[in-house]
Amino acid sequence: MAVSPQEATAWLVHLLNTKGQGDYIGEPISQLEHSLQAAHLARTHDADDETILAALLHDVGQFLPAQDVKSIAHEIRDMSSSTDVSAGGVGRVGHERIGEEYLLRLGFSQKVASLVGSHVAAKRYLCAVERDYHDSLSDASKKSLIFQGGPMEGTELEQWAANPWCHEMCQLRKWDDGAKVVGLEVEPVEAYEAMMKSHLER
Repeated sequence: MAVSPQEATAWLVHLLNTKGQGDYIGEPISQLEHSLQAAHLARTHDADDETILAALLHDVGQFLPAQDVKSIAHEIRDMSSSTDVSAGGVGRVGHERIGEEYLLRLGFSQKVASLVGSHVAAKRYLCAVERDYHDSLSDASKKSLIFQGGPMEGTELEQWAANPWCHEMCQLRKWDDGAKVVGLEVEPVEAYEAMMKSHLER
């Protein structure tokens, strides 16, 4: 995907602004509002630029044109084995994996992409290691947990705990959970343009 940092940035800003107006599934805010609130939480917690960008773009896999989703999902299934737990096997490919691969193709760092790709699994990890975490989830998030595999255990749990970005992954998940406030005023997507372009030019 040969595009310049400026082109990639402009495209993502356009994508979020135009495709993010739909409802955030099961929640009383839009997809765009949710993404901006997540980025706002990351920024107010003094996260680094990569983590802030991951928070902003964590649901980008939900916004992509159908042809891009189909192409990326097909390639991910081809690369995955039926025993690859992190990929959910060779069946349905989730929006987090789609977003992770798409951002890598645009030139984002492995850290940004990995944080995006892990934000669903991070909920499963936190449900396994923090007793009160599950109780704090919204009803919609509790329901989706069932379809996402439930709390982690065994080898999968150990591997997650050993990941060098485990802390950031868990932070992003909690910001994701908290980014559902009706009427909260936060900065628009354009406030992150310079950060995004600078990252892609690195």
